Amino acid sequence: MIQEEKLLEIKHLHKDYGNGPVLKDVSLDVRKGEVVVLIGPSGCGKSTFLRCMNGLEDIQSGEIKLDGKIITDDKTKWSDVRQKIGMVFQSYELFPHMTVIDNIMLGPLKVQKREKNQVEKEAGQLLERVGLYDKKDSFPRQLSGGQKQRVAIVRALIMKPEILLFDEVTAALDPEMVREVLDVMLELAKSGSTMVIVTHEMQFARAVADRILFLDGGEIVESGTPEEFFVNPKTERAKRFLNTFTFEKKEG
Repeated sequence: MIQEEKLLEIKHLHKDYGNGPVLKDVSLDVRKGEVVVLIGPSGCGKSTFLRCMNGLEDIQSGEIKLDGKIITDDKTKWSDVRQKIGMVFQSYELFPHMTVIDNIMLGPLKVQKREKNQVEKEAGQLLERVGLYDKKDSFPRQLSGGQKQRVAIVRALIMKPEILLFDEVTAALDPEMVREVLDVMLELAKSGSTMVIVTHEMQFARAVADRILFLDGGEIVESGTPEEFFVNPKTERAKRFLNTFTFEKKEG
């Protein structure tokens, strides 16, 4: 359930790699329990926007607040912030020499200094939740792409973040594996997790989102509910984008 409390506040964000702006004056508030989905053409700044949110990219101007506190100043200790803003990447980022359970437990034990028995118990419960408890002693090379991505989600969840960022996590998967990952994300949304998701899966975006943001050329061109955006987009640019997903049967 979405609450009135603003968890993440982004004001007038500007990002430039030196050859022109990637993000231009972008602002966004994310409320507790809200699922925001970012969509748009490749190269429009979606992934960069996510990476700015947890300090993986520097910004040239603007401000980001988490729980009302500015996190884009020189005093920010990003290792602490990233425990609150978890991120799941397209490429899994699992350590190949460690088992599934050891990959998951590494962060809570090394970074958060939590008690091993409790962490192991939580890891088992989370693996059960995503249908992978039987793979806890396997190595990443023994898993399918979809299984690796579900492990990566569990690894993020066990840190107990306040918000989860997902960067095109199904882009590298075979179609049959996409669904098993999206089902986990849908379940997280139903359980009240706060999420910002970059995806090209339009049906999933419509099903999971509380709010859709359409980015193009480093700007938020349109914002609205899934119903508003997919049924009655307000801008010509959004209409053109959505038409690229529509096909008509060839006659003859």
